[in-house]
Amino acid sequence: MAVRHRVIKADPAAVWEVLADGHRYAEWVVGTGASRPKQGQWPQKDASITYEIRLGPLTLANETVVRHCREGSLLELEIIAGFLGTARFSIELREWGEHCLVIADEHPLRGPGAALHNVGLEALIQLRHRSMLARLARCCEDGPGGRREPSGGQGHAGRARHA
Repeated sequence: MAVRHRVIKADPAAVWEVLADGHRYAEWVVGTGASRPKQGQWPQKDASITYEIRLGPLTLANETVVRHCREGSLLELEIIAGFLGTARFSIELREWGEHCLVIADEHPLRGPGAALHNVGLEALIQLRHRSMLARLARCCEDGPGGRREPSGGQGHAGRARHA
């Protein structure tokens, strides 16, 4: 099971605001194209969004469905990746002083991804999560709810990035 965590320098409410916006899914989830609502009201249970993933010359239409939501603190998703199968992805938010501890947990459920799950695949998921959590941190720390200090009056492009 690939579990990774990161402290994000923003209030948990600011992090939740990003997670709760289905249109912003592609901003923080590595490898996804623009996301759009498919069914229901994201992130309520059974709501879904669709998006594309490019794997070299292939473009896959994927769907993510909310399986469990505890508003403000937990979002459990089922990622439906066509012929590759499905995966469970859970993201939990905890207050951590004045910041937010984010815990990401992913594992394959069905299909070839589940059948072929091994240490190598686990390592790839860990690398993907590292990048994903860095992207989520940028969305939250640079946003209006984040607590990052401006660096010398520079705009968004001039701010420091922390991976």
